[in-house]
Amino acid sequence: MSFTVAVVGATGAVGREMIRILEERSFPVKTLIPLASPRSAGKTITFRGEEIPIRVLAAEAFSGVDVALFSAGTAPSLEWAPIAAKAGAIVIDNSSAWRMHPDVPLVVPEVNAEHLKSIPRGIVANPNCSTIQMLVALKPLHDAAKLQHIVVSTYQAASGKGHDAVTELLAQAKAIVEGRTPEATVFPSTLAFNTLCDWKAGEQDYSEEEWKMVHETRKMLGDPSLGVSPTAVRVPVVNGHSEAIWARFARPMTAREAKELLANAPGVVLHGEPYAPGKHPQPLAVTGTDGVHVGRVRDDLAVPGCINLWVVGDNLRKGAALNAVQIAEVLFVKK
Repeated sequence: MSFTVAVVGATGAVGREMIRILEERSFPVKTLIPLASPRSAGKTITFRGEEIPIRVLAAEAFSGVDVALFSAGTAPSLEWAPIAAKAGAIVIDNSSAWRMHPDVPLVVPEVNAEHLKSIPRGIVANPNCSTIQMLVALKPLHDAAKLQHIVVSTYQAASGKGHDAVTELLAQAKAIVEGRTPEATVFPSTLAFNTLCDWKAGEQDYSEEEWKMVHETRKMLGDPSLGVSPTAVRVPVVNGHSEAIWARFARPMTAREAKELLANAPGVVLHGEPYAPGKHPQPLAVTGTDGVHVGRVRDDLAVPGCINLWVVGDNLRKGAALNAVQIAEVLFVKK
């Protein structure tokens, strides 16, 4: 059996990655419908060796569509996802538009695929990229000992803000090396050779990105009392998010037990070797890979029974496009 698949935001970084992953994973696509804004009219994308014209986003484009992968931003998702769902498509949305809606499951297949049993609005939400890789790493430990408190600091790549952000980072680096003053239009300040807290303000002096990690984690694990203490930072890396995580459980957890649990956990690539300089998961090395790479698993020195981990993943793949395609696989292929 094969399916008609629409990709909304097909010309963006994540949209293009979705199309590549559909092909890489041999998702049973009968017809691919790439959709984008009017400025992309006349362009094409390549899928399975064929040049496919990009269509302008319109209600009639969803006629006969089985699954619609959305990566066009919050406003388009709020407007168009219900239209696609009403036309009969299952929408898998990569924006933050529907993540906290009570009737929309927020899903990472390795974490809570069972939430896909009920999709009352015809919409499934992809979590935030940082939340995805954190929970893929922590879910096996949570199942064994129940998480009570997570302290996480993120080191997020420019690609998480889109193609224009990557272009600006590279231009800034070139300007600095050449002795010129770098320009910042995509970022709030210079990212090259620097770090930024690069998200809109949220409540209580936390950024929106940090609050996403709090709310999404609690929703996905079904625990509104779970402690999540986040700090989100943009770093001058092109692709690949990194996270330093401290975790406390309802019962003591050791690094040895954690490594045993992670060794065969779905979606996890464990780097279990002892500490040595450069022997840890790195963004350059994980870019283009599907797994969430976990290393530097160690017992906390101050609080017995707690552990520290270093977690790195490709934010365009597992952090966005791959996770969306995996949700589609659960719904349409692996029934």
